[in-house]
Amino acid sequence: MINCLIIDDEPFARELLEGYIAQIPSLSLLASCEHVFEALEVLQQQKVDLIFSDINMPQVNGIEFIKSLHNPPYVVFVTAFPNFALEGFELDALDYIVKPVSFPRFLKAVNKAQLIINSRPAAPVPVAPQFLFVKEGHSLQRVLFDEIYYIEGMKDYIKIILKNRIIITCLRMSRVEDQLPAERFTRIQKSYIVRMDAIKAISGNEAELYDLPEKLPIGKQHKEALLGRFGLS
Repeated sequence: MINCLIIDDEPFARELLEGYIAQIPSLSLLASCEHVFEALEVLQQQKVDLIFSDINMPQVNGIEFIKSLHNPPYVVFVTAFPNFALEGFELDALDYIVKPVSFPRFLKAVNKAQLIINSRPAAPVPVAPQFLFVKEGHSLQRVLFDEIYYIEGMKDYIKIILKNRIIITCLRMSRVEDQLPAERFTRIQKSYIVRMDAIKAISGNEAELYDLPEKLPIGKQHKEALLGRFGLS
């Protein structure tokens, strides 16, 4: 079974591809996404083998999105603009389909994808990524875990304090916490997640961090768990 993903800002285009995929037993559609930021969430949470992606989309186009991925799945570009074909194939795209898409043409691309995906060697045990992607303005920013001091929640936004800068992005604390390795990060208060090895000292109900002047509050319900992480409880 090949796990696939659709990215297209046009509802009709998504519905057409959804219908085609439903007719092919070897394909399993994980999600049909309106924009790349929605697709990024799926990629961070599930194993995707094949992406069917439009190119000309607002904010971040399909080619820019694939370029931003560290280890992208196989991709078939589906677009109304044939002039993007060369750039698409330079990214090792499996195929490039020009809209309107007929089922025979789609099936041809799928057969090609199946041949390549099913003949690939067994993948080594994947190494957990040491970064996450967040939206900043109109781009996706790669944030290394090693550079994060702490993350502060502000309702529907978070503030990521890095070594050399601060990123503010529209993301809930619960969502970013799910993307962080639990062995490296801990929540010390409702609004604060801290990298464990950035903590310099714990003084009363405050945490001091290396290289930063501010002290962060430690919530009563989090203090015992925090001390336990350091073997101090």
